[in-house]
Amino acid sequence: MADDSKASNVGGRYARALFDLASEQNQVAAVEADLKSLKSALKESHDLRVLVSSPAFGAADKGKGLAAIADKAKFAATTRKFLGLLAANGRAGLLASVITGFEALSAKARGAVSAQVTTAVPLSPAQSKGVAGALRQALGKDPEIETRVDPAILGGIKVQVGSRLFDASLKSKLDSLKFALKRA
Repeated sequence: MADDSKASNVGGRYARALFDLASEQNQVAAVEADLKSLKSALKESHDLRVLVSSPAFGAADKGKGLAAIADKAKFAATTRKFLGLLAANGRAGLLASVITGFEALSAKARGAVSAQVTTAVPLSPAQSKGVAGALRQALGKDPEIETRVDPAILGGIKVQVGSRLFDASLKSKLDSLKFALKRA
């Protein structure tokens, strides 16, 4: 558990360094767009996840792989150099943590709030709009919503904003009912 905390702290420091550099160069939007496309590539590609996380690949191989992706996707020069630095320092495995940290810093700078919404089934566009409106009203800021589908929650919705979690899932309600019945 301590290793995860240490890794996320390191990822956060790399994210802060990249954000500061991108801010100085007025490239925050370009770098954020690059990182978002890289984040979706990480979700979709098992091979890319293996490349960045496996100790079987050395720093040079990871650097070459990330450079090839950056060239193919036509990433900004700042993003390309950063990915090379991350690989050279043996920190390519922290890429997802760095992307998450950068997105949070960028959203904070824009005055937006990141929210992770988890549902059992995909939300329709009307439902997504309704959730965004409710969050905007509750938080007083524009939410940037990332949706996830997790059939394990059975139904309902879970919304996480920062360290706050609103859990209106059917699974949590059933769990609390089960706990109450055991106590009775």
